[in-house]
Amino acid sequence: MAQKIRAIFIFEILGRPPEHIKEALDNFVSKMGLQKGIEIVSKTIHEPKPIEDKEAKDLFTTFAEVEVLLDSIHLLFAIVLNMLPSSVEIIQPEEIRLSNFELNSVLSELAVKLHKYDEIAKTITIENNNLIGQLNAITQAVQSKNNKNNQNITFTTGDNSKSDDKKPAKGKVNSKKSSIKKKR
Repeated sequence: MAQKIRAIFIFEILGRPPEHIKEALDNFVSKMGLQKGIEIVSKTIHEPKPIEDKEAKDLFTTFAEVEVLLDSIHLLFAIVLNMLPSSVEIIQPEEIRLSNFELNSVLSELAVKLHKYDEIAKTITIENNNLIGQLNAITQAVQSKNNKNNQNITFTTGDNSKSDDKKPAKGKVNSKKSSIKKKR
C-alpha cells in the first residue's frame, strides 16, 4: 500500500447571507470527507466578513482550512480538479513517487476537464455572438421604423481587432441632431 498523503486545502466562498455561506462551506467540506480514501483530520471555518467593495452590496466571504489524509495522489488531484481549492499545501511525504500509470491517469483527467471548459467557452462565445446579431437586427428594425431621432446604435462583441473605423466603438451611440421645425 502506498504512503498516505497529508495535505491542507483552503476553500473560499462568496455570497449572502453570511449564515448561509458558512453553512454551505461546512456542507461542502463535510461531503469531501465522506469519500472513500479521504479522512478529514481537522477543519476550521472562519467567520464571514463583508466585502469592502462598494459595488458588492451585502456580499460576504469566508474560507475553510481543511487538513486531510489521502490514500493516493489520484485523490489529491481529484480534489484539486473537482473542488477547486484556492490553496493546496502537501505536508507529508516530502517526496512523492509516481508511476507512469498514476501520472497518465491524472493527466487524462486534467485533459478531459480542460476539454469540457473549452467546449463551454466556445458555446458561450457562439451564443453571445448570436445575441449580439439579434440585438443589432432588432435595433435596426426599430431605427428604420422610427427615424425621427436619427440615432445609430450598434452592439459589438468587444473584439476590437475586427472593427471598422466607420462603426461606432463598443457601447457608444452615434447621434446626429436633426433639425426639427416646430409648427406654430
